[in-house]
Amino acid sequence: MKTTICNICPRNCNAERGNIGKGFCGMGMNPVIARAAPHYDEEPVISGSRGSGAVFFSGCSLRCCFCQNYSISSERFGREISVDALRRIYFRLIDQGVHNINLVNPTHFTEAILDSLDGDLPVPVVWNTGGYEKVETLRRLEEKVQVYLPDLKYIDPITSRKYSAAADYFDYAGPAIREMLRQTGPVELDKDGIIRRGVIVRHLILPGCAEESMRILDWIAENLEGAWVSLMAQYLPFGRVQGVDQLERRLFQEEYDAVVDHLMELSLEDGFVQELSSSDEKYIPAFDLTGVDGV
Repeated sequence: MKTTICNICPRNCNAERGNIGKGFCGMGMNPVIARAAPHYDEEPVISGSRGSGAVFFSGCSLRCCFCQNYSISSERFGREISVDALRRIYFRLIDQGVHNINLVNPTHFTEAILDSLDGDLPVPVVWNTGGYEKVETLRRLEEKVQVYLPDLKYIDPITSRKYSAAADYFDYAGPAIREMLRQTGPVELDKDGIIRRGVIVRHLILPGCAEESMRILDWIAENLEGAWVSLMAQYLPFGRVQGVDQLERRLFQEEYDAVVDHLMELSLEDGFVQELSSSDEKYIPAFDLTGVDGV
């Protein structure tokens, strides 16, 4: 792909992204992939019985110090492939019977992904994102993406600056998730209970941040009618959390209980709540180029 001046994400780098990665994400225009395989550890309506066709992209527009995918998001491990190869990966996964194509952390490769989605796929496309998106970028995805799976990590700019180097996180994530919901409408499931269309908002409870989690749930309840909520408790001290507030430890039971109780009080009944026992390394995929060779 040719060099392009990139302002696709809220960083607005105005970077020349050619073969050598520049800008905040450190990537060129061609997609870089660390893994492409059926994935069974997403929400049940996404993974189903046959798995979600998860394509894990390298690089990131955030700098989450606790990222469980640190080796690919910050260290940028992966293999560069062409747009044609990316589309071949979709169909290879579809041939394996996956319920959907799940694009994990895709934002900085939006241009390549749009090219790869030129022509309908026989399964829904899931945009699995950290939530740090520009509305104008999302509008280009309308009808190309059927399911949005955004994180809503923070509401407090102090927290988002400290943990993800993005003080403006909620300024973008709030309007972005509203736009996702505008595009899809309420969640729709097929006859087998697999999502066909809609928005599922994920929120990961962080140690020491129970009050912020409750504020986020309040905002969801007030602003996202028709979206589902996935409350996550899988936090592990990964990445670069040494010396960072309380992130060196796991969640306390009382923190988890307080946030779950608040969710119930808000009657946010559509969605999922992870058990605290989900905080286990076994749920982190192996980023070993599975599914990337031979395309």
